[in-house]
Amino acid sequence: MYALIYITTSGEEESKKIAKTLLEERIVACANIVSSMKSFYWWEAEIVEDDESILLLKTRKEKLDTLIRRIKDIHSYDVPCILEISIQNGSEDYLKWLDDSLQG
Repeated sequence: MYALIYITTSGEEESKKIAKTLLEERIVACANIVSSMKSFYWWEAEIVEDDESILLLKTRKEKLDTLIRRIKDIHSYDVPCILEISIQNGSEDYLKWLDDSLQG
């Protein structure tokens, strides 16, 4: 029913841009940014070391297809990390707030 979406971005500014867009479009109810992390990954047959930001988004599962398409539209990466983490349970008050926030 609910999902937490984990995204990596090029930095805090890109995370803010994506978060504000998705909030304005009521695709997500909340966004959290972890400003800085060090990432190591394979890209084009080489190991890359990079500074990135983490963007965490909270939404309803039925918005996931729209959310993923929209992130791909506005993200700077060719292959952005967009991962769903299912929310199995939580504070009833918080989940009600999440629902209400997505209805606009």
